[in-house]
Amino acid sequence: MIEDPIVEEIHRYRKEHAAQYGNDLKRIVEALREKERTSKRTLLNPGPKALLKKTGS
Repeated sequence: MIEDPIVEEIHRYRKEHAAQYGNDLKRIVEALREKERTSKRTLLNPGPKALLKKTGS
């Protein structure tokens, strides 16, 4: 397998981040949702896309 320093960095960050929350997925998700709630960034939820009707040929 090829060693990729970028992938290794991402894996290290994910392990450190998960460890901050005791590797508890519920706590991780809760923290991310709180970060999203307090963010000043505009959130986009385009909703479902309309299906186009096919015309008969």
